Amino acid sequence: MANDLFITKSIKDFVDAGQLQELKRTLGPLALTSIGIGGVIGTGIFVLTGPAAAQHAGPAIVLSFILAGFGCIFAGLCYAEFASMIPVAGSAYSYSYATLGEFVAWFIGWDLIIEYLFAASTVAVGWSRYLGKLFQSLNLPYFPDNLTHAPVSFDEETYFTLTGAYINLPAVLIVLIIGFILYIGIRQSALVNNIIVAVKVSIVLAVIGFGAMYVMPGYWHPFIPPNTGTWGQFGWSGIFRAAPIIFFAYIGFDAVSTAAQEAKNPQRDVPIGIMASLIICTILYILMSGVLTGLMPYLQLNDAAPVATALMAHPELKWLVNWVIFGALAGLSSVILCMMLAQTRIFYAMAKDGLIYSSLGNVHAKFKTPHVATIITTLVAAPIAGVFPIGLLAELVSVGTLCAFVVVCIGVLVLRYTKPELERPFRVPAIWIISLSGVAVCGGMALSLGWPNVIRLVGWAIIGFIIYFTYGYRHSKLRARTTAQ
Repeated sequence: MANDLFITKSIKDFVDAGQLQELKRTLGPLALTSIGIGGVIGTGIFVLTGPAAAQHAGPAIVLSFILAGFGCIFAGLCYAEFASMIPVAGSAYSYSYATLGEFVAWFIGWDLIIEYLFAASTVAVGWSRYLGKLFQSLNLPYFPDNLTHAPVSFDEETYFTLTGAYINLPAVLIVLIIGFILYIGIRQSALVNNIIVAVKVSIVLAVIGFGAMYVMPGYWHPFIPPNTGTWGQFGWSGIFRAAPIIFFAYIGFDAVSTAAQEAKNPQRDVPIGIMASLIICTILYILMSGVLTGLMPYLQLNDAAPVATALMAHPELKWLVNWVIFGALAGLSSVILCMMLAQTRIFYAMAKDGLIYSSLGNVHAKFKTPHVATIITTLVAAPIAGVFPIGLLAELVSVGTLCAFVVVCIGVLVLRYTKPELERPFRVPAIWIISLSGVAVCGGMALSLGWPNVIRLVGWAIIGFIIYFTYGYRHSKLRARTTAQ
């Protein structure tokens, strides 16, 4: 059975399943860099920067961004080789099935549920907060506080405590709305995507440029606040503790590696796209977090809409608030849509392979969308967004994604020796250094989130393994075809 767990799909299997298509190689380094920037700039910059600075790193949040950026660069290069080995457009689940085997594919697919499903809920919480800021800035009546906050708060000492709120209703509503859009089908043109990217980047640059004129350097001192006596609360441990939280900000750069099949020269263009987008976004994040912590005391940035909060503290910048809010709402909405879309496709792919219940692979007769998977995704993401605080959700997403990156870094190194015959349009340079550095940095960030988060991830994995061995293993269509031959 041990060898049976690592059965792999061949190219023929993808062809027979209709999952392989010839894509035109039309993307150059500029296009790939734009894809990366569009995927990265979003929740982290508009939502998580403030809480991470207020609770963990202070003004030294800029160092946390640098650390997280290095982890992403190492993992991204490994991800690019992993994606380019098998010419299949899609997620890590699909090409891990073709290279590392079914059991690893299941693990990555199950892990991606944390990344996409919980990420959509996390972004929805931030979206709710920015909507409240919009109504506040326009002096319009809004939902009462007990309908705009999570009914529970969380910390590692008291765990869950009641806040007195009922539900974060706006967060639930945006998930339901986007779930409906996905149910009936949506096609985003390259023009719309480019406009959203341009708007997001323009807003970030505007905040940096105009906000810099009102920065008070005194707010940056001490740059690294002294540790409170608790690991992760300021000091150097706070920098390391904040890094995996704001690592959430970098989720989305893998869109560059998944476009390897469409790159004109993947050996050159893919690493350029990954490196350039990560470097550009890291610089923007450093400048943005520096401006935010210079506009107001970092302890006052503990808000799910920190950019709007910082700007509102300066009457001279209030004219910029509504632009930031509108841009954040549009950008966060697109992120929610992309995350939920990805999740439904993960469910769909796993169902088509027989690893989860087949109904999740059903396609609507009229809309031609995986409607069952969409309904399940929406009905799970909505209450999660409405009940849980953003900090807990962000940490779960980060620890799950970091774990997946560790697997990718290890997998690429292992495959260099177990399957050297595979064609690799892109090869990681200095594989031992890059791969092991990715494992060390991403693994270290995952551990710095604390053992409770690691234990939660282990618990999630155990649930997944139970489902796999009680259902997926016995219903695997690839195993059934292999056995019948």
